[in-house]
Amino acid sequence: MNRVREYRKDLNFTQMDLAQLVGVARQTINLIENDNYNPSLALCINIARALDTDLNTLFWEEINHEKQ
Repeated sequence: MNRVREYRKDLNFTQMDLAQLVGVARQTINLIENDNYNPSLALCINIARALDTDLNTLFWEEINHEKQ
């Protein structure tokens, strides 16, 4: 799970807007948002910069472990 869609919508970017900013096809953004594509580190960095955030915020999956 990632937060690309959430951050993109917060900035009122379309998938096409973001795709053009980072130099990929709109379909690539769609695949990333739906967890059907693992982008390269370089693309992740470009997306994070375009969305004015960092890699951890966009792509780090928080796992909550409850103590028993």
